[in-house]
Formats: sequence, structure tokens, C-alpha cells
Amino acid sequence: MLDLSELKFDDKGLITAVVQDYYTKKVLTVAYMNEESLNISIEKGLTCFFSRSRQKLWLKGETSGNYQHIVSIQSDCDGDALVIEVVKDGPACHLGTDSCFNNYLYVSPDRKVFSLFKLYELIKGRKTDPQEGSYTTYLFNKGLDKILKKVGEECTEVIIGAKNGKEETVFEIADLLYHTFVLMVEKEITVEEVIDELAKRHVVDHKVKQETMK
Repeated sequence: MLDLSELKFDDKGLITAVVQDYYTKKVLTVAYMNEESLNISIEKGLTCFFSRSRQKLWLKGETSGNYQHIVSIQSDCDGDALVIEVVKDGPACHLGTDSCFNNYLYVSPDRKVFSLFKLYELIKGRKTDPQEGSYTTYLFNKGLDKILKKVGEECTEVIIGAKNGKEETVFEIADLLYHTFVLMVEKEITVEEVIDELAKRHVVDHKVKQETMK
């Protein structure tokens, strides 16, 4: 664990803090901390920053209720910048948006901007706002039994694909993942809940390994 005394604050006593969503890994905002606000953040488990314009401390969410619960704080190799992973209670931006970073300057023509969270929200939208001709909407209209049948079929396709080669396996896993997301939306299971369950297992597995090594 890094000691706070090893951090390098600038000539104004500040250090850059990049705040990142724990689940999506999306950058939410870039702010600044001084030693006092960093200590408050660690003590409370909530992000507390130093406002350069107002020259005062501000606890994120104190007035809006949009608190940011800290999962971890890491420094870079030089100790002069921080990455803070948080679970947020609401919008991160003062404009009411999920993140302060929403305006693209460049998007690669070779790769689409994609995330599993966006896929989940798209699938969820096909349930809450049905679209004529949409396969996803069709599955929701048919109900749970149809969705379960498709998940079962895709599991089998993954097994067959794995016997035929990597490319086919990747294709079938993508199909399985999509249909699993449809099932999750139908059962009102969020991506965050699945991530939390996996995180619990990781902690347990780590403890088991530590006990084994004793």
C-alpha cells in the first residue's frame, strides 16, 4: 500500500484525481484534491475535492445527494495523479449527465464505441419500449419459456462451436451472452448485480488461496 507521504502534490498543494465508475470503468470527471480533501475522502469513503474556482473543499453530493462511494484509490507511477473508482448515487456531472465526458472528438473508423452496459440498456429498451420487427422485442413478447429455450440452445451451440475452432466459438459465445442479457432483463437482474457476485467470489477465492499458502 502506498503511503500518502509518497504522493507528489503540485506547487499549489493539489493533485489531479480522475474519477471512474467502478462498474462501467467510464471516466466520470476529473477534479483536484489537496491533502486535506484526500484524507476526508479516505475517512468518509466518499469523494471530497478542492475547488480551484471557489478555493474551498467540497464533498461531492453534499447538496445534490449524488454521492460517490469510493471503492479504491490508486496513484500513477510518479505519484502525481490519482484514479478513484466509485459507485455513484446519481449523475456525476453538474449538467445532470452520467459523466462529464460525453462529447466525442474522434471515433476510430475501425472500431465501434461499445460496452456491455450499453448493450444491456439497448436490450432493456426493447422491453420497455417495444419495437416492431425487433427480434429482442419478439423474445420478450413470447415470454420467459421462449427466452430460456434460446439460452439453452445457445449453450449447446457454444459447446459445438468449441469443437470446431476459435472463430466459431467466439461467435456462439456472443450469441449466448446476448440471450443471457435478454434473460437478465426479463428477470430484472442488472449487470452490476452479476459483477458484485463475481467480486464476492474473487474475494473468497483469494482468501482460500491465502489460507492454503499458510
